[in-house]
Parts: sequence; C-alpha cells; structure tokens
Amino acid sequence: MVNIPEYYAGKNVLISGATGFMGKVLLEKLLRSCPGVRAVYVMVRSKAGQSPQARVADMINCKLFERLQAEQPDFAEKITAVNSDLTVLELDLSKEDQTILVETINVVFHCAATIRFNEPLKDAIQLNVLATQKMLALAHRMKHLEIFIHVSTAYAHCDREVIEEVVYPPPVNYRKLLDTLDWMDDDLVATLTPKLIGERPNTYTYTKALAEYLVQQEAGDLNVAIVRPSIVGASWKEPFPAGKGILRTMRASNDAVADLVPVDVVINATLAAAWFSGSQRVNRPRSILVYNCTTGGINPFRWGEVEYHVISTFKRNPLEQAFRRPNVNLTSNHLINQYWIAVSHKAPAFLYDMYLRLIGREPR
Repeated sequence: MVNIPEYYAGKNVLISGATGFMGKVLLEKLLRSCPGVRAVYVMVRSKAGQSPQARVADMINCKLFERLQAEQPDFAEKITAVNSDLTVLELDLSKEDQTILVETINVVFHCAATIRFNEPLKDAIQLNVLATQKMLALAHRMKHLEIFIHVSTAYAHCDREVIEEVVYPPPVNYRKLLDTLDWMDDDLVATLTPKLIGERPNTYTYTKALAEYLVQQEAGDLNVAIVRPSIVGASWKEPFPAGKGILRTMRASNDAVADLVPVDVVINATLAAAWFSGSQRVNRPRSILVYNCTTGGINPFRWGEVEYHVISTFKRNPLEQAFRRPNVNLTSNHLINQYWIAVSHKAPAFLYDMYLRLIGREPR
C-alpha cells in the first residue's frame, strides 16, 4: 500500500466547510504534508458582500498558513474557490462548476455542518441532513471518485453507554421526518422538538445521527467512511499550538472526562481515513468504515486538568486574533456559573459590540 502523501499525489480533492475551524486545518495540512496533491476545490458561499474567492484569499492570509507559505510559496495556485450554498438546490453550483467537479474529483471531505447546539430543528436539518444528501447526490455523479469522507461527531449517539464504530439506526425514519417538517410552520416544529429529540440533549446531536444513517442508506456503491471526533479543541503541534481566549466559564465537574481531541489529531485521522479507505476501495468491507476519534476511557483527560494544563498552554501560545488572554473558571454550581457567564461572557461581548457600533462596524 502506498503511503499517505503518495496516495494524494495527483489527486483532485473537494472540501465542504473549508472556511470553518476544522476545514481550514484540513486544507493547510493536506497541502503542506501532501505536496503532490493536484488541486483542492473548496465550496464557499458569498458572505457579507465578499465573494468566495475573496473569502478564501483572506482565509489563507493568516498565521495558520505561514509555514505552508514558507515551504511552498505557490500553494495558493492549487486552491480553487467554488461558489456554493449547501442549503440551495444542487448546492447552488453553476453548470460549469458541476461539470468540473463531476469530471475531476477523486476525494471528497464533507466537513460542513452547523455545530450550534440550540439551532432550530428545521435549520439543523437543512444544514446537517439535507446538505449531506445533496453532497452525496453530487458524489454519485463523480466519474473518478475514490472516497467520500463524512465528518460526524462522537456525540451523534450520546444516548448510548458504549459507542462502537458502526452506524446505528436513527431515532426516527429521516425520510418521514423530512416530509413531515416540510409542511409544519416554525412554531409547531419548535413545540414538537423536545418530543422529537427525546433523550438527546439538542438538535445538533439529533441531526448528526440522522445524517449518519442517511449516508449509510444513500451511499449505494460509493466508497464512504465516517469520522467521528469528540470535542475538537485547539491544535497540539501542527502547524503551531494555540488558543483564542473566548470561552471563560463552563459548568463542569472536575472529575468528569473532558473528551477533548486536538484539531491536528482529528485532521491527521481524517486524512489517514481517506487514504486507508481510498486505497482499499477494490476490496473494501461491505459495511461503512467508521473511525471514532476520541480519548474517552482509554486515555481520560478530566475537566480539572483542563484548568491546570490546557489554560497554561493557551497562555503561552495565544492564537493570532485572540480575543483576550485565555483563562477559564470551571464550576459545577449553576448559580456561580450564571454569574461568571454574565461577568466574563455577556458583559464583555455587549461592550465590544457597542464599541464596534460606535466605530461604524457590524457587531459580532
């Protein structure tokens, strides 16, 4: 079997969600560690008056890509921004772009998703389930596709005690749910949401479970694999260790397991999963390969240790554009947590937004 850089040599890769936290790191690592990759197409929508091309240009002009810039000054020539909106019919791709992707793509990384826990169910369905369905439909048309990687979450099945590397049946038939939600207004959906999600804590984990099953049901003869990271945290080693300083307080028990996985570890696993499943496509197993990327009980890291180890690391290695000096208060007491949310999150955010308005900028 060829090694990982050899596998990606000459390949054309498509990434959805490339402007997100994981997507950026995936793009950088792929280009830097697999210099033989032919081209990387990134699906980006226009936002705040910026074209997809301008957004990608801004994205790669930051510290994350400095090492890549030094090693491969012409790396940007391999990146093509594709104007796309995952919520629109046929992903809002032009006929020309569809033809290019169908004729050239060898590897797909579907990373795009909404990770907001409190997303209204209809919106979460649109972004996490229907977008995946559209991506699969496009993948079915690709003439030279070797592997389709779907990035899920270890918490898609958080209602289970043990989560094995298999796709579990969803809480409901996703096709019937989609048909039902189609005619319901937002108020009715909001009323029914607690009943629908059942034991799951939020719409995020619920819709990610539905998306996994959809991938299994609609993959057909596609070579598909699923990567399930737990809480994706700051980078450990590559391209540099970092933290932002936004999260300041959280309700947690010091003894509880903090299933944090550094983003560079997750990206390495994702690239390796595509290499392994892509290399094995001729003699691949009948069931979809699932890769859990977690620490859990095997190598537990507890929230009490987060305060001591992680925060000291973040203080030494703050990220470019860090909001402020990283620090965190962990407490299991609800009232104390609410106090720290008001003092450390809401008040600074309100003051910062007020400052942005005063200087004529959009509040964040």
